[in-house]
Amino acid sequence: MTDAPGPAGPTGEEIPRHKPGTPCWVSLMVHGPAATQDFYGALFGWEFRPGPQPLGPYVRAVLDGREVAGVGRLPADRQLPVAWTPYFASDDVDRTADTVRLCGGTIGVGPLDAAEAGRMAIGSDPSGAVFGIWQAAAHLGTAITGVPGTPAWNELLTYESASVTKFYETVFGHAQEPVVPAGSDYVTLNVGGRPVAGIHGSGNTLARDRGPHWLTYFETADTDEAVHRLTDLGGHVLTPARETAHGRVAMVADPEGARFALLQSRS
Repeated sequence: MTDAPGPAGPTGEEIPRHKPGTPCWVSLMVHGPAATQDFYGALFGWEFRPGPQPLGPYVRAVLDGREVAGVGRLPADRQLPVAWTPYFASDDVDRTADTVRLCGGTIGVGPLDAAEAGRMAIGSDPSGAVFGIWQAAAHLGTAITGVPGTPAWNELLTYESASVTKFYETVFGHAQEPVVPAGSDYVTLNVGGRPVAGIHGSGNTLARDRGPHWLTYFETADTDEAVHRLTDLGGHVLTPARETAHGRVAMVADPEGARFALLQSRS
């Protein structure tokens, strides 16, 4: 998922730079950032530090001294959903944004500079699913994975995978790989031969009131315990915890309705 080294992390080690096309950050825009910080702080053990504010108040979530995600206030003049949004790494956000438009997508925000951290844009694919683009400078993105409280996977839930997969292949250089069993409409998007995200064609089972959207999975040590904690904090269970090929998963939402998944990976 990564290649060239970047600046030193909090313990002195180098933080790798994400390869273009790799999900490198997840960000949540909400109406009440303070309450949202309380919720995720209690759920995942995150602490928060100020971040760049090209769209208004914004903080970065920190776990063990390393940045994992962002939370900001929804700008009044922007039509953005209350949702976790994955950002894909790019070496040239302006060129990537142009390609998004040429391939039938839209750019709703940017490209614009996020202080010295980097350059960003927020767009949507032809089906309407929102994603971000990040050209790193001082801020390379998520600095720790594989432990509870960190992003584990990003998955696009859409009506059918074929046409939208071509969009991501062209825009970000992804290679696709169909996933067995045969007959299921699921492909992984690969970078450098490694899966970095998934696209799940759900057909008519996709909620019409939500439409196509990206879903972020967060690692947890115990899905059932995390679900119990989430409900105590005012969150909601959308799909109860169940066993999958990749671990125990529950689909949930925070108090403002932002959807995400809890994943207890198989050891």
